Formats: sequence, C-alpha cells, structure tokens
Amino acid sequence: MRNRLFILCISLLLTACTVGPDYVKPTVATPPTWRVSYESAAGLADTAWWERFEDPALNNLIVAALRENLDLLVAAARVDEYLGRLQTSRSEFFPQIGAGGIVSRQDQSDTIYEIPRNYGPENYYEGTINTTWEIDIWGRVRRANEAARAELLASEEARRAVVLSLTANVASAYITLRGYDRQLEIARATEQVYADSLKIFKLRHQYGTVSQVEVSQVESQYEVARQAIPQYEAAVARQENLLGLLLGRTPAAIERGKSIDELAIPGIPAGLPSELLTRRPDLLQAEQQLIAANARIGVAKALYFPRVSLTGAYGTASIHSDRLFDGPSEVWRLGGNVLAPIFTFGAIEGQVRASEAQQRQALFAYRQAILNAFRDVEDALISTTKGRDQLAAQTRQVAALTTYAQLAKLQYDAGKTGYLQVLDADRTLFDGQLSRVQTQAGTLVALIDVYRAMGGGWVDKADMIANPSAQPQASAAAPASQTSTKMN
Repeated sequence: MRNRLFILCISLLLTACTVGPDYVKPTVATPPTWRVSYESAAGLADTAWWERFEDPALNNLIVAALRENLDLLVAAARVDEYLGRLQTSRSEFFPQIGAGGIVSRQDQSDTIYEIPRNYGPENYYEGTINTTWEIDIWGRVRRANEAARAELLASEEARRAVVLSLTANVASAYITLRGYDRQLEIARATEQVYADSLKIFKLRHQYGTVSQVEVSQVESQYEVARQAIPQYEAAVARQENLLGLLLGRTPAAIERGKSIDELAIPGIPAGLPSELLTRRPDLLQAEQQLIAANARIGVAKALYFPRVSLTGAYGTASIHSDRLFDGPSEVWRLGGNVLAPIFTFGAIEGQVRASEAQQRQALFAYRQAILNAFRDVEDALISTTKGRDQLAAQTRQVAALTTYAQLAKLQYDAGKTGYLQVLDADRTLFDGQLSRVQTQAGTLVALIDVYRAMGGGWVDKADMIANPSAQPQASAAAPASQTSTKMN
C-alpha cells in the first residue's frame, strides 16, 4: 500500500504543470541618445560622486544620513517583512509536520441500551506525529513562491531607491544651505556698507553738504539690505531643519565645510538611455512588481483545479496511561485528500479577473515609470547645461555691475552725477550678486539630479555605507577620472 502511494505521488509530481502565464519582459522603446548634448565623464555613474565635491562636511552628512535616516530604516524593515513572507511561501513545498495528543474519559448511562453494564468509565490516551503535504500538481505553490520572491526583490529595490533619493537629497539640501549662507553673507556685507554710508551722509547733512533727500535715499537702500538679512536667516534655519530630518535628528545647527564658491564640481555621468533600465532602482522595483502580479494570475487560476494533499499520522494510543508506549499500542494513518470546486458562483472567476487587472495595472505602471525616468534625465541635463550658460552670463553681469558701481561712486565724489545713480548701481549689483548665487546653487542641484535620475553603481557604494556588512551587488566600478572643474 505504501509503495503504491509513493509511486502515485511521484507520478503526480512528474506530470505536474504550472497554470498561468509565464513572465515575458515587456518590449520598451528607448531613444538612441539623449536630446541634450553635453561633455560627459565616463565612469562617474559608478563612483561616489558626492566625494568629488571635495567637502568633508558633505561626506560626513551623507554617511550620517545613510546610517540614521528613519525612512531608510523603515525600508530595510520592510525588506525583512517580505523575506519572512517568502520563507512562509517556500514552506509549502515541504510536508507540514506537527504533533497532537488526546486525553479523554467517557461514560454512558445504563438506560441508553436498557441493559446493565459491568464496566465503568473509559479512559483514552493518544499521542501522534501528524503530517500534511499538498502535491503541487497545478503549480499554485510554485506561482505563489514566484510572486513572493518578486515582491521581496521589489522591496529590496524600493530600499535602494530610498538610498538613491536620500543621498541626492542630502547633497542637494547641503548645496542649497551653502547657497543661502553665501546670500546671507552678501546681505550682511551690503548692509554694513550701507550703514557706514548712512553715518557719513548724516554727518554731511549736519554740516550742510548734502540734502535730506540724499540722506533718505541712502537710508532707504540701507533698509532694503537690512530686511534681506532675516529673510535669509530664516531660509538657513529651515534648510538646517530639513537636513536634520534627513539625518534622523532633531533640529540643530548643521556642520559646514567649504563655501559654495570653493566646491570642486564633478563631471556629468555618461550613459545610454537603454542603460537606464538596469540602473534605476525604481524601474527594477516596478518590473519586479509586474513579475509578482503576473505570477498571481497563476495562483488564482490554480483554484479552478482540485487540490490534492497527502496526510499521515504515526503514534501510540491506549486506554491505560502506563501502557501508552508499549509495542501493541502503535497506531498510524495514511491517506489523501482531494478538494475540488464545483459551484463557486463566480468566486474563482472573480479572483482571476482581479489578478489579471492587477497585472495590467503593474504593466502600465512599469511603462509609466520608464517614461518618467527618461523625462527626469532629460530635465536634469537641460537644467545643468542651461544653468551653466546662465551662470556664466550672470558672472559676467556681476563683474560689469561691480565696475558700474565703482565708476558711479567716483563720478558722484567728483560731483558729476547725483547720488541716485550710485544707489541704482549698488541696488542692481546687490540683486545681481544674490541672483548669481541662486543660479549657482540651482545648477549644482541640477547636476546632482543628473546622478539621481541616471542611477548607477554609485547606489551600491552608498548602500555599503548604509550597511557596511553588506556585499556590493554590482561589479567593481571602473576607475573614474580624478579631474574636477571649478564652477565660476
């Protein structure tokens, strides 16, 4: 009997099939090149690009964020959750073994059969090892395991996406902070210059060399610079609070390093559009979610077919507790269960229909994610290249405005022009300086967005910082050029 059951099990396993569609990677049209032409530095996508700013303070902030950020810790815990789900799913491949025991005592009244009995209450003792094993004929367990594995990989890519975003966000927030710091310096320096000028003009007014109109003009310009100071002080404080949140800390002062003018600027990473599909964690996550949804169709379709399970038990039973483990008390059971749907009134059909709809949703989401990725790269490249052009023009403008302000002051001292021209030159220079710093910070943030949008092996390096005990998932990156350029 046992041999026949064993042969039956082997035959069922050999003839088993897997229902549901097999996953086929969708065909995605990718542009041959990027629309924006730029000078690239090959290999930078696989390097720790933030170190190329050559600012130890920035490096320290990124290390702290990768090890303490709460969103990243949540994402890591979510990976552990899906690892547990996969472990649960895999357990269905194997027999489920448990233990059971029964202790009972029963008796019945003599009036039931209307005959007297010559025995009293009966005791019963039983201890068994039980096992149940579902024969995966239709691939329900295999499809469920396939889906669970894809969901685990998707959660891992989601964690890596947090690593990518966190690194870029910290760098961008730090650059923005240094931009605000520089604008605050300009506002304070300008306010001090106007304060000194106001003192001189008040003295001149006392001795009758200048009119009250000119004093009021200087005072008005002084207040313009003065009111800009609290504006940038507030911006600095808010930016420090943002960095504190990214670091997983309460609001506090943030460590500073080099000024925004002293930062070395890394080149733009090279890469073809088609490589984006294997670089960005969010695209890999979307594909794994599509694989999981595809496998869930097979899980739903398997419900149409009978579920075959083998059951067995082995143990001992006796009416005497002291004889429970004697040889004659051995008991065993071996059998099989078949559970097949007959009338479900559309329940299974509804599950299949829902799983197919979820697969289509995942497919459309995957395609949309790819389109968004291409747009992100193009936007970042445009912002970087055009931002550099704008910054160069503003740098020349500031130089011209500086000359204009100096000449206007000389002409006023020589009595050739009124002070209104000096005020106009100073005001225009002040606005130009602030605008240039804003463009400078924005261009650097756009460069960081290029790395964010393209992804690359640098995510593995950031991941190693977040989890030093982990092994890099990508091959060793090619050595990158050590050349860096200064942004004027």
